[in-house]
Amino acid sequence: MLLLKNANIIQFYPPKIYYNVDIVIENKKIKEVGKNVGQKYNADKVLDIKNKFISAGLVCSHNHFYSALARGILADIKPADNFLGILKNLWWKLDRTLDEESLYYSGLIGALEAIKSGTTSVIDHNASPSFIIGSLSTLKKGFEKAGLRCILAYEITDRNGTEGMEAGVKESIEFANMVDNEKASENSKYLIESAIGAHAPFTLSDKSLEKIKETIEMTNRGLHIHVSEDETDRQHSIQNYKKDVLKRLDDFSLLNEKALIAHGVYLTDNDISILNERDSFLLHNPRSNMNNGVGYMKDLFKINNVAIGTDGIGSNMFEETKFAFFKNNDEHCNLTMNDYMKFMQNGNVILERYFDKKFGIIEKGYVADLVIYDYQPPTHLAEENISGHFIYGFSSRDVDTVIINGNVVYENREFPFEISPIYSEARKVSKKLWERMDKIDC
Repeated sequence: MLLLKNANIIQFYPPKIYYNVDIVIENKKIKEVGKNVGQKYNADKVLDIKNKFISAGLVCSHNHFYSALARGILADIKPADNFLGILKNLWWKLDRTLDEESLYYSGLIGALEAIKSGTTSVIDHNASPSFIIGSLSTLKKGFEKAGLRCILAYEITDRNGTEGMEAGVKESIEFANMVDNEKASENSKYLIESAIGAHAPFTLSDKSLEKIKETIEMTNRGLHIHVSEDETDRQHSIQNYKKDVLKRLDDFSLLNEKALIAHGVYLTDNDISILNERDSFLLHNPRSNMNNGVGYMKDLFKINNVAIGTDGIGSNMFEETKFAFFKNNDEHCNLTMNDYMKFMQNGNVILERYFDKKFGIIEKGYVADLVIYDYQPPTHLAEENISGHFIYGFSSRDVDTVIINGNVVYENREFPFEISPIYSEARKVSKKLWERMDKIDC
């Protein structure tokens, strides 16, 4: 049992504050919350929060941890003047050179940095064409070492031939089965779930979409796919299939309440109608879209379910959510700060749909994924202005302690194990990765 004393609970959406309460955690869940309730229990570990703020953990709803070792990349990357060129010259060269070692360190470094920024869960989307079978288990090892919660998926695609596509399907099925077996085990930590990943409709034939449909039905999972990140995807669907891109996916019964649609910059009104009818999620990644110059999704207000991701630019949801709101203002769209708090909170809805547990609120029965902050508000902080404090005040620099699944994984800004050797080894691995990139063409 873990007891957190003297905590100030802050809920970013819907906005609420509770001052000076105790939080009792047992068996990975919140057992009780209230003033002085800790006095009733003999806890194994007690943390005196000393009136610091505590919130439910943040969720990054779309990420690519395979790109964690691309920071400051020194490989020979040819310039590109369009999105497809960026994919071919950089990302498809990088993912093709990943091996077991580099993927492991990419995942582990990504997980450590997620936790340091207050992100307790990440929905990841992996691509490693030269190391497909066993890739998700390799990422899982890194996440479990750090203690990070994840939903993992392998990117099924035709761009590596039929053999690569079929290997992606095989990896997806085998990993989902492994997760199911662990979930059934009484001793399981059950931190990791699985989705069925796919790159994008423009790199998938109808035959491959049929395979993905079968895989989703077999595993009872949802699809995690990029859609209309660039105009290429929409144009490809219209030219080759005479239908909008989500209509094409829907014709294969790929859209449901667990479906995760990343980007959607060029979704049509018909696409949005289908997305809403199927109760699927759009994953908004503003910094990545800005970085790649693909445009901005101005119709977020039309979509029922929106969550926020980073698309591989770290896992800092403070930065991403702020950029999302500022870009909204820059584009003269009509969403408020509170709308973006809801988008951020919606990552917990995705977790609930996959883990079949309650997330995102500090109340009895909810999973104990929590973040403690030493944020000092310089102005009055009330429920009415929580979103303003988040956008203009709260930062990853305020993250002091992180609890995931009831376990303290980061305390007083330190991990329970030495991380310097991990970073040192990652630098060596990244250098070898970059050298391999210079030897291939995509």
